[in-house]
Amino acid sequence: MEPAEEQDAGNHTLLGEFILSGLSSRPELQHLLFFTICFVYSMTLIGNLLICMATAHPTLHTPMYFFLRVLSVLDISTASVVVPKMLVSTLSEDRSISYLGCVTQLYCVVFLASTEWYLLAAMAYDRYVAVCRPLRYPAIMSTRACLSMVLLSCCSGQVVSVVQTAWVFTLPFCGPRSINYFFCDIPPLVLLSCADTSRYERQLISATVLVIFTPFCLILLSYSCIISSILRISSAEGRHKTFSTCSSHLTVVTLYCASGTLIYLQPKSSDSQEAKKVLALIYTAVIPTLNPLIYSLRNKEVKEVLIRGMVFSWCKSEFHL
Repeated sequence: MEPAEEQDAGNHTLLGEFILSGLSSRPELQHLLFFTICFVYSMTLIGNLLICMATAHPTLHTPMYFFLRVLSVLDISTASVVVPKMLVSTLSEDRSISYLGCVTQLYCVVFLASTEWYLLAAMAYDRYVAVCRPLRYPAIMSTRACLSMVLLSCCSGQVVSVVQTAWVFTLPFCGPRSINYFFCDIPPLVLLSCADTSRYERQLISATVLVIFTPFCLILLSYSCIISSILRISSAEGRHKTFSTCSSHLTVVTLYCASGTLIYLQPKSSDSQEAKKVLALIYTAVIPTLNPLIYSLRNKEVKEVLIRGMVFSWCKSEFHL
């Protein structure tokens, strides 16, 4: 994929880099933004690494925890693709990103976001089988089935990412090379194009429906069946435990769906770029931080494994075991 050409008074020059505007152009906010984002990113890494270690414990080798481990890897990857570059740009006067770097960043963000959507649908199906088909759960959610779901999610995300990245970077960029955003994403890049992008925008809306609304409808269908089954549980404690697990999943799905939909359904709306920055920050930095808290660190079994691990590590260091 070759760099797009920039026209200037009839001359064609290679567009070798873009300039990222960052979260804010106000100098007095840069240090505050840096330390806030740095803290959030640290919490993302710590929380998700703890989940990866806890769910690798032999007592937590179940489909639910396997999916949570994959989700944590995706969250770490999503934040790491966007946040380090954003931190450097916040304090540096050089906010440029190379053409190849922009292509790579867009590809990774779309791949990880799409894969996570399909994985959330797989997790909803796992909860549906656990609640509504408990006797058949071990047979339906076998190791092979779980690996197939994760592989299918990754392959689907790969297809979506390749198509979207190829479409965006075949557009001619002949205007300013400044991106009013803190990373390379589809809406701000579409705004830089001097060509008619109506066809691409229709294609992007179709992709948004495919990537966001199709899994979302499957998730809603799964949870409709789950809620119906919860209402038939005679034990109040059983209803509360099951509903608590499901509500955690729905919280993440709602945040993710709302932010993704508002960003990608109107890619060339320049009036809402500042709002889109906030929404993009939610799904690239905030949600990866919340996932461990919502999904796992409230979970009794995960907390027990982490506490036992910390106690063992302390005893080992204290008594030189």
